[in-house]
Amino acid sequence: MFYLDASVGICAYDEQDNIGQLLDALLKQKLSGHKIKEIIVVSSGSTDNTDEVVRGFEKKDGRVKLLTQKVRKGKSSAINFFLRHATGDIIILESADTLPLEDTIQKLMNPFDDPKVGMCGGRPVPLNDEDTAMGYIIHVVWRLHHELSLIKPKEGEIVAFRNIIESIASDTAVDEAWIESLIVGHNLSLVYVPEAVVYNRGPQTVSDFIRQRKRIYLGHLHLKRKRSYAPITMDWIEILKGLRKIVTLNPKRLSWLALGITLELYARIRAVFEFYILGKNPFQWDMCRTTKRLVK
Repeated sequence: MFYLDASVGICAYDEQDNIGQLLDALLKQKLSGHKIKEIIVVSSGSTDNTDEVVRGFEKKDGRVKLLTQKVRKGKSSAINFFLRHATGDIIILESADTLPLEDTIQKLMNPFDDPKVGMCGGRPVPLNDEDTAMGYIIHVVWRLHHELSLIKPKEGEIVAFRNIIESIASDTAVDEAWIESLIVGHNLSLVYVPEAVVYNRGPQTVSDFIRQRKRIYLGHLHLKRKRSYAPITMDWIEILKGLRKIVTLNPKRLSWLALGITLELYARIRAVFEFYILGKNPFQWDMCRTTKRLVK
């Protein structure tokens, strides 16, 4: 095992409800051989108590650092700000509305013992109630991501990559996928690490679901145009194969699945219309408030 240190970056906008427990979880990570050198929170135009919470952690542990942007310019801008300050061998980006298991960072860093590995991604597991329509749909979405990532890694929510990327496009809404394309451009491989679990919460309303799914697909269309790179989630044949593996023959859940497919199709059709006809690229998006109530 090679010794590597990591710079963890968290891009935050009004994340007072979760940023404290996320920082606490990161500071309590169990690591062997590798270490977390620094945890940098980039707070972009936050109007709540996010900055105050992070400053409290700064006083407790010197690895925690707060960087602020007075104006919110989108997540890609915050990531570029973080990259200019990160000094670790490995860059880890974790969404501010997630929570890692105590060994997630260790498992995410282990594959970098292989010099051919350029980027790794963990497995997001939703905390939504699976016995509700929207909760079941969210679980299907992330199970499908898991199945597809076993075929071709689709990184998201928590990713790690070698510190060789100076910046990403300022107008991308899909930062992890954009980084994937840059890593592949360096002739390095992508690895999916399903054991590196992070908890998240998916949208709990139809409107938030459509808003999120439309924004992601718009971002992927923009990525495909700019870098000729398409994640596996744009491949309908692989999506259908993946669905066959995870669908249960339960009448109620089949009806929920049909609803989820309908909403996904609607979101993607809207995205295609807005991207190709209206010329939209919403890299700075409105928050989906129902994804922020994360309690584990």
